[in-house]
Amino acid sequence: MQDVAGGSAEGMTGRFGDVVTAMITPFSAGGDLDIDGAVSLAGWLCRHGSDALVLAGSTGEGSTMTDGEKAELWRAVAGAVSVPVIANTGSADTRHAMELTRIAGECGAAGILAVTPYYNRPSQAGIEAHFLAMASVTDLPVLLYDIPVRTGRRIARQTVLRLLERTPNIVGIKDAAGDVAGSAALVAAAPRSFDLYSGDDALTLPLLSVGARGVIGVATHWAGKVFAGMISAFRSGDVAAAREMNAVLLGSYDFESTEDAPNPLPAKAAMRALGLPAGECRLPLGAAPSWLEESAREVLDSLSSSRRGAASADTRA
Repeated sequence: MQDVAGGSAEGMTGRFGDVVTAMITPFSAGGDLDIDGAVSLAGWLCRHGSDALVLAGSTGEGSTMTDGEKAELWRAVAGAVSVPVIANTGSADTRHAMELTRIAGECGAAGILAVTPYYNRPSQAGIEAHFLAMASVTDLPVLLYDIPVRTGRRIARQTVLRLLERTPNIVGIKDAAGDVAGSAALVAAAPRSFDLYSGDDALTLPLLSVGARGVIGVATHWAGKVFAGMISAFRSGDVAAAREMNAVLLGSYDFESTEDAPNPLPAKAAMRALGLPAGECRLPLGAAPSWLEESAREVLDSLSSSRRGAASADTRA
């Protein structure tokens, strides 16, 4: 397992690497947890651009999994891969989130993802107390997860900054708030060791420009190496190349979640198209619409064609 204890310098790789995949959770045809499939998929992702994995997050359908299933998944994957496994231990119930955080540490997780308490819409004081409670039961590095479209609450900038002052193991944030200017202000005010990861694939390049360290992504399932190349190009100062790679990813951004096929339905369809373990989603997402498989193949074919074209252009140059 790589060392994730230290901080990272401004403009460099985050403590969990550049490309972190919020991994789908494979299920069997009967809807049971497919542990062998999860281990196989995790290994494939690590060979195709992922520096770390988030397990049982929203893309991993954590809200439909039992605590026992989460623990089994965390333990199996953490024991099978050499990259950090980040366990999503969030809950709308603080006591439940604390217990999941304890369990994740026992299962070999290298970090914790702590989403804003959802549905009950707490005040900023309640949000702060919730995260402090979660961080108090672990020595693992904790990434906050700000995704107001799902939770109904934004984590205020001052709340994040107070948490960073009070709790040394809160080390960063998965930023899916859709506010690049706000993200810039947060990075500017936070310590240099603070890791902001893009939590919205389509905003990865804009967020890199204001200090993001990488991406915790969905399209990284099938385009991990493209994301890695884009981040590397931007970091080296080749903004034109980074923009070209971002353009290659536009189709993936459009595909990965829509009103008719919300995430993770498309990601699972893409994995099935690649012959990888996935299965269907559990209800309430349910089975994929009939047209999604063809859409997945079109996105994968387009991505492959774009990468071949770029390689040919590099050769000619």
